[in-house]
Amino acid sequence: LVAKAPADGYTLLFGTASVVAINMVTYSKLPYDTLRDFQPLTPVMTTSTILVVHPSIPAKSLKELVGLAKARPGELNYGSGGTGSSNHLAAELFTSMAGVNIVRIPYKGSGPALNALLGGHVQLAFPPAGAVSPHLKAGRLRALAVTSAQPSSLAPGLPTVAAAGVPGYESTSTQGVLAPAKTPGAIIEKLNQEIVRFVRSPEAKTMAFDFTC
Repeated sequence: LVAKAPADGYTLLFGTASVVAINMVTYSKLPYDTLRDFQPLTPVMTTSTILVVHPSIPAKSLKELVGLAKARPGELNYGSGGTGSSNHLAAELFTSMAGVNIVRIPYKGSGPALNALLGGHVQLAFPPAGAVSPHLKAGRLRALAVTSAQPSSLAPGLPTVAAAGVPGYESTSTQGVLAPAKTPGAIIEKLNQEIVRFVRSPEAKTMAFDFTC
């Protein structure tokens, strides 16, 4: 829709890394080309996911989870959203770097995957930090590590995957704003200034996101 919209600054795309980058190398046919059809305005924020397990899993730490997965190859399942989603790639990077065989169960979005985890249909997942926080506080799920390179303010006290036993691991997703490719430079500059001004404002800092501008 945005790729074909008038280039007048009134129709913008708030895009995730999956939409503007990952899809380009995941799918052979798309109705848009990121490099041809869009003009980036600014990145806005980064989000991390959290490695969480169902309480039925005995692992109380990431090292214990890795040990359990190695002792039971192919027996543990993880739920994720669509192919190329941030939680899918976070999980695949983890299994690769940790050297474990955990089977993916795909769902139509991170929401259904989280519901499957809550119901015990899968044993672990990498949901967004904001989405899973209420379930962690209620004890319905157990958090083991955050996927960002640095600890997250959204998960106080939780170690990173890298610090907890998989050195070098990092998985985050960047969100940003884009305009149709032929949007005039003056409009691009004005939109960039206004979006960055908000992102750096005290009001934005009170929101439950890790803003990056």
